[in-house]
Amino acid sequence: VRLVESGGGLVQAGESLTLSCASSGFIFDAYLMGWHRQAPGKQREVVADISSRGVPWHRDSVKGRFTISRDNAKKMVYLQMNNLEPEDTAVYYCNANFNGARDYWGQGTQVTVSS
Repeated sequence: VRLVESGGGLVQAGESLTLSCASSGFIFDAYLMGWHRQAPGKQREVVADISSRGVPWHRDSVKGRFTISRDNAKKMVYLQMNNLEPEDTAVYYCNANFNGARDYWGQGTQVTVSS
């Protein structure tokens, strides 16, 4: 199983980034796919997820700014992040979960937003 994130970087507040996660080694379209983040000194939190049927969920603090999407044919999941804020600075992780029983993580990609 592999989850490989890309697209992180250093941006200024108000700018945009798109994170991508390339997946392999499992039945992608059966899994709940998600993006989580962990800021220094804080617990990891879920940012957004999208069901196997394509139903998205976003945490309140990113609603209207972030959009999660998936492409089952390409086994990819994306996180479009607009109007970034310094509070969004964190390591962002791609996650694949199947009924809570199988849980896979990528290595993470750093997003840094300067004010």
